[in-house]
Amino acid sequence: MLSVHGWRRAPTMLVLTRRSGESVMIGDDVVITVLEARGDVIRLGIQAPRDVQVHREEVYRELQTSNREAASPTQDEVRAVSKMLQTPTTSD
Repeated sequence: MLSVHGWRRAPTMLVLTRRSGESVMIGDDVVITVLEARGDVIRLGIQAPRDVQVHREEVYRELQTSNREAASPTQDEVRAVSKMLQTPTTSD
């Protein structure tokens, strides 16, 4: 995100305090509820429509990396596919 002056700004983060059983709404149809807080571990419940993907951040980042790698074939793979797609020439 660029500011008016062209400097890069960090995304804004909303910081909230919630107790067990309390929730946060994201948009009209995503509800995040604090189920339990024990020391450094917090259990969250997430209600979202089926078409909204919900992942832990580390899983999401791994999926993104895998997708990028799958979408970026090696030169050898490109050559192999090109060779398969070449139409055979026939002499009459």
